[in-house]
Amino acid sequence: MKDITIHLLKGFCGLFFGDSPKRAIMLFGEPNEKEDLIDELFNEKSIVYHYWDNGFSLFFKNDENKGLHCVEVDNKEAVMLGEKIFALKEEEVVNLFKKNAFPLSETEQHTWGEKRLSFDEAFADLYFEKGKLISINFCTPDYFGDITNLNLN
Repeated sequence: MKDITIHLLKGFCGLFFGDSPKRAIMLFGEPNEKEDLIDELFNEKSIVYHYWDNGFSLFFKNDENKGLHCVEVDNKEAVMLGEKIFALKEEEVVNLFKKNAFPLSETEQHTWGEKRLSFDEAFADLYFEKGKLISINFCTPDYFGDITNLNLN
């Protein structure tokens, strides 16, 4: 697997938000597992492609477009905002986001031990356990807007 690069508000590696599962397979091969999810609160369905061996999962809307709308990453080699993000401490992550015009929006300490940092302007949640980053979840800024002209530079 080539470099794991998170492009906030745009996509993941060479996959853009709105791209199809077929394009994901072209880039990454067949997933280790496929899963159907239903969000009963919003009455939305998703198809998740889990690439366990590569440390990421891709979430596609289960509608007529089937476009990529969310990504979860736990690959320790992932690069985001020019940094190997999993190598940074919590304070360094907050400063990196702030430096890139994404202020910290909210933090939450979960009873099971994880701490969530949310950066609403980046549509990203980062999860820490015992002070170490363990996963990143980031989504498209607009499920229905025109996201076909985004550039992953």
